[in-house]
Amino acid sequence: MGIQMLWELTIVLCTIFVPPLGVFLVVGLGFHFWLSIVLTLCGYFPGLVHGIWVLFTH
Repeated sequence: MGIQMLWELTIVLCTIFVPPLGVFLVVGLGFHFWLSIVLTLCGYFPGLVHGIWVLFTH
């Protein structure tokens, strides 16, 4: 496994367990990070869906 593949796996696992952390690792402290925190506070599933969406679109 290459370094890039391990980094991507780490981001995916972080997004699954703590969605705002995965979003932060991808986009930093921007709008999507704060939106991910709000969605995760509303419920785990909305935060997870948003986190996965950010991973696949950025």
